[in-house]
Amino acid sequence: MSLVSGEKSNFQFHHFIDNEFDTVALECARAILFSVILRLLNTNVDGKQKVMYALTKIKGVGRRYSNLVCKKADVDLNKRAGELTSEELERIVTILQNPTQYKIPTWFINRQRDIVDGKDSHILANGVDSKLREDLERLKKIRAHRGLRHYWGLRVRGQHTKTTGRRGRTVGVSKKKGG
Repeated sequence: MSLVSGEKSNFQFHHFIDNEFDTVALECARAILFSVILRLLNTNVDGKQKVMYALTKIKGVGRRYSNLVCKKADVDLNKRAGELTSEELERIVTILQNPTQYKIPTWFINRQRDIVDGKDSHILANGVDSKLREDLERLKKIRAHRGLRHYWGLRVRGQHTKTTGRRGRTVGVSKKKGG
């Protein structure tokens, strides 16, 4: 006989397990301790996915970065995100926000030598959009070629624009009258 208790929900689940009912009671305990949706860094993360893939729902986190973070946090990669304890989640979030303190190399970080303060940082969630907007505004303000192309709504990276990327009013071909 052993005792199973779930502490994550509002009610306490205590059940003495006999050999016949082991699997049923363990499944009930897992269901109580499982979170379907997690809220990490202002993002809803699917708890049914494996940890590494669930973290990629956060903007600024890819598969390789999430894999490295999970290894640094000593989290089992085969675990589902909903099965993580609050302690493991806190470790993951602190490593995501402060990668240089946990010896993650600077080439892994998405904002190296920032133009404003010159520091290396990893931007996550809502910060990605705001930094991109700030960068585009800076390029427009200094009248750089890239900034002007963004301002005009044209292709930025040197693509040809003679035949593709046309928008606006379509002009048809006029037919000759008579003959």
